[in-house]
Formats: sequence, C-alpha cells, structure tokens
Amino acid sequence: MIGFIDAVAQGIQAKRNPITIMVMALKPRILLVEDESGIADTLQYVLATDGFTPVWCSTAEEAIRQFQAEPPALAVLDVGLPDLNGFELFRRLQALPGGSQVPMVFLTARSDEIDRVVGLELGADDYIAKPFSPRELVARVRTILRRSARVGVVAAAPTPMAQVPVTLSAVCTRAIWLLDEERHQIRFYGRLLELSRYEYGVLRLLVQKPGRVFTRDELLLTVWGDDNDSFDRTVDAHIKTLRAKLKQVAPALEPIRTLRGTGYALSETLPETLS
Repeated sequence: MIGFIDAVAQGIQAKRNPITIMVMALKPRILLVEDESGIADTLQYVLATDGFTPVWCSTAEEAIRQFQAEPPALAVLDVGLPDLNGFELFRRLQALPGGSQVPMVFLTARSDEIDRVVGLELGADDYIAKPFSPRELVARVRTILRRSARVGVVAAAPTPMAQVPVTLSAVCTRAIWLLDEERHQIRFYGRLLELSRYEYGVLRLLVQKPGRVFTRDELLLTVWGDDNDSFDRTVDAHIKTLRAKLKQVAPALEPIRTLRGTGYALSETLPETLS
C-alpha cells in the first residue's frame, strides 16, 4: 500500500506545474500529529486524495514548530505521543498566536467516556477512538471545517447589538454583561472572558435571551450546526468550562442555571455589582 502511494506521489511530482502548485496551495492544510507511521501514512493518503494538504509530525515538539511556522486549517492530535501527552500539546497549541481559532480533533486508542469528556472540556472539536475508518475521520474533518466557516461568518458580520449590553435591564446589564460581536468578545462584570469558539457561541446565545431556556438540542443546532456529529455531553462539557471561567470573576454566583431534563438558561437575578 505504501509503495503504491509513493508511486502515485512520484507521478504527481513529475507532472507538477505552476498552476498545479497554485491550486495545491489553496487546499486546507491539516496538521496530523501521530507517532504510528502506518496510521499516519493511511491518513495522509485519504486526506490528500480528498483535497487536503496533510502535514505529518510524529512528535509534539515537531508539531509545535510546524504550527508556529504556519497555523493549519485544522489539527488532528494523537493523545499518546512519545514526548508529550496529547492533551498538554492541545493546551500549548491553543496558547500560540492564532491557536484558539484552529479546530482540533483528538485521536486515541482510549475509548473511555472520561477521556472523551476531558478532551471536549479542554475545548476540542471532536474525539475519535481507534480503531476508526479513515474515511470517517475525513468526513468529520470536513464537517468541523464547515462549522468553523459558519462561525467565522457570524463573527465577522456585526449586528445592531454589537458592543451593546443585552438583557432586560439596560442599567443592570451595563454592570454585568457586555457583548461585543465585532471582536467576538464577552465581558462579565467588566472582566474580559477568555473563551473558545464554541464557548463564545453558547454564552452569546444565552446572553442575548436571559431567562430563556435553551435545550441541548437547540444549543447543538445553533452553535455547532445541523450537520454535526456531536452529542449531549458536548454541550454539558462546554457549560462546565464556561461556569469555571465565570466563577473566576464571581465565585459566589451561578450565572448559568440548569433545568434538569430540559436545558440551560442565563440567570436574571444577578446583582448589579460585585460586593
């Protein structure tokens, strides 16, 4: 299989011309961090034949260098790397310039739910357990990139609510929530929140309609998109990380209410100021 792939690659190289190079440069660049060469070869092949430009790294150190040189359209991270845990690699890539805007998928031999939840709580876009179908991974990559494109369009399109506090009480809201859609930012009691793409999407929806109960399905459909492969725990994981970030600002408050068996809503009874 690998020999066949090499032969195809050599044939393509021989026929390459400036126009081909220009077209290839427009293909989404996928950073593939996987230490098993057999899996990496297969994934590189299916990604390349499906219109992507895969960049393979076998170590976390190499992945960080590649990411710094040119952030990819999406990153696929193996959890069990030889030099660094995949979860820690995720944190380091997120901290790099532009890192928080790059969708990331975990690839792992561990299928325990706790590992999946940990990955999603960190802010990953998906979590795929081995063994898996390479074509399934490519399909998920395409789905995630479509979601990201939609989120980017929404963030880039200012609305009349941009930079305007939004709740039932303008006086109260001015001290509590400030939604800036142009900058993709939300402030809580004047403090700027460091939010991932989907955390921002969830909180933005709640802030725009305080007291209104959103079901998990509504949040999945609105924030993640109607063609997603996510599940209820995805929403729960992001609500959990949002609550932790809000607690850092106001430890004694519960801004996001849980309605068991129904969904989530933003509290309408928050104090105007923090004592």
